[in-house]
Amino acid sequence: MDSSTQLTGLFVITVVLGIGAQVAAQWLRLPSIVLLLLAGILCGPSGLGLVHPDILGDGLEVLVPLCVALILFEGGLSLDLSRADQDITGSLWKLVTVGGLITLVAGAMVAHWIGDFPWRIAFLYASLVVVTGPTVVGPLLRQVGVEHKLAVILEGEGVLIDPIGAILAVVVLNVVLEQDLGVAAIATGMAQRLATGAVIGGVGGWLLSRFLRWAWFLEDELRNLVVLAVLWGLVWLSQQMVSESGLMTAVVFGLMLRWCEVPGERLLRRFKGQLSTLSISVLFVLLAADLSIASLRELGGAGILTVLCLMLVIRPLVVAVCTWGSDLSWQQKAFLSWIAPRGIVAASVASLFAITLTNAGISGGDAIKAQVFLTILMTVFAQGLTARWVATKLNVRAQGASGVLIAGCTPLGRLLARLLRDRGEEVVMIDTDAEAVEIARKEHVPVYLSSALDLNILQEAGITQLGTYLAVTKNTEVNAVLAQRVLEEFHPPRVLAALSLEECPLGMSAAFTSQLSIKAWNQYIATEAVRIGELVIEEEQSHLQRDHLDALIRSGKVLPLLVERPEGLRIVRANEEWQPGDRLIYLLHNPKPHTLPQALISGWPVNTHVESVLVPSETPSPQGT
Repeated sequence: MDSSTQLTGLFVITVVLGIGAQVAAQWLRLPSIVLLLLAGILCGPSGLGLVHPDILGDGLEVLVPLCVALILFEGGLSLDLSRADQDITGSLWKLVTVGGLITLVAGAMVAHWIGDFPWRIAFLYASLVVVTGPTVVGPLLRQVGVEHKLAVILEGEGVLIDPIGAILAVVVLNVVLEQDLGVAAIATGMAQRLATGAVIGGVGGWLLSRFLRWAWFLEDELRNLVVLAVLWGLVWLSQQMVSESGLMTAVVFGLMLRWCEVPGERLLRRFKGQLSTLSISVLFVLLAADLSIASLRELGGAGILTVLCLMLVIRPLVVAVCTWGSDLSWQQKAFLSWIAPRGIVAASVASLFAITLTNAGISGGDAIKAQVFLTILMTVFAQGLTARWVATKLNVRAQGASGVLIAGCTPLGRLLARLLRDRGEEVVMIDTDAEAVEIARKEHVPVYLSSALDLNILQEAGITQLGTYLAVTKNTEVNAVLAQRVLEEFHPPRVLAALSLEECPLGMSAAFTSQLSIKAWNQYIATEAVRIGELVIEEEQSHLQRDHLDALIRSGKVLPLLVERPEGLRIVRANEEWQPGDRLIYLLHNPKPHTLPQALISGWPVNTHVESVLVPSETPSPQGT
């Protein structure tokens, strides 16, 4: 078989395995890197022999830096620190700087004393595992759904520390090769690479953003390819000026384009995200296939104990030091201590270092590569598979996040906003109707006069921090479109839309009832033909209450709005399963404002009370039944 046929087969099999692993991971709701590593190891020379990375020869050393630069650029482009408070950013920068230094020193000590590595190789290993894995952390956090504060810290740490850690590893490698342990040489090498990458990436990103604003004639698809070409051009230029500065260039280039808000940024992020997923899929399979199972066995218990110390001793120490004095709770700190999986940068740099050390005649290249991959395997499997359980036990999942963003200043939307606000919930509204917005402002509800499709306004309104998004405009089709857009772009914990259950797209929930007549209820509220009531589902008569309530809802006489449970106050979903202890807040259609038909309230518990409709000019006054 000729070389071209072998190369074609290698790429085809690698892509099929990588994308197949991504699909299977999404279906099984597992971190994709788990299946990518398994696919690479099982299909490599040590397994089934389907993937032979050595066919690439020097091509692997070309492919890896370009793909890693693309991955880090996508991370920088997606990183949003604009809404992070000073406390979060302070902890983040400490993790990247002080935390990295602690990991380097403590990791080297553990690798030397427990792993029995020579000091030079021990420091090289520690420099490689300083990085975390943004390509692992990002999907993992989205899958688990952790609080926004934790997501910002962990994703920011992964994106920012990757180039710093990779440059640190290169500097340490040069020290190993040149037998020069001078602190000045290390500091100078770090400073040169970081400064060069930051300047080239920053200037290049700013100039490109100016060009993209001026180049109105470019179609979106071509804009994306222009950005890709400039990215790789800047990385190459940076590498020519100072070796191994390209990764820093890629991250700063992405951060600069995000900061400059280039036209079509959302489409650009989606395009680069797809390329990043493809790069991750290919690289992980190739690098895992290149791993020798025998070298992993040779590490023995000492290698496993080294990684356990890194996970259970060094990482908690880093988090404790770097979050000292912050307002993070002990549960949040515990979650930060547990989640630090290593990823593609550690794997790729370790693979390249193994080749460099072997070519230089220095033993330990295969051992350090095996130890790094063992670190990746243990951190990814242990932390990736338990992250949801740990987050749930520590109560740091975003499903517990409060606050509601309401799209649509309709009578129903404004009424709901006041009910939520009066019960201590954070509420923000958005609408294009200036008159409706002005009414909401008079009712002291925070509101934005803008389209709910404006992603920048949604971010400014706090969509990434609020727990619920509700589309409640007058048009059910518009509600579906608005909710679908938010679901695709921001993935908030709860996405609801005022529409019938049959119209509800996959991934979101219909609000209130399965057959909602939003026009009718807006009219009822506008004419004050409703009353607000509360009902507690009691254990003794829950079956009777639920049947009676469901009958009134189906008849269109009652509209359930909010349900209060131990985990918090929530907007009612269509076909909600009522539970004993639920406190339901509902609307009762009352055509005669001052008379409550006895037929409608018979069967309701004695402690039910009904309040008059909330209007801007009056305060709700309870009336007994």
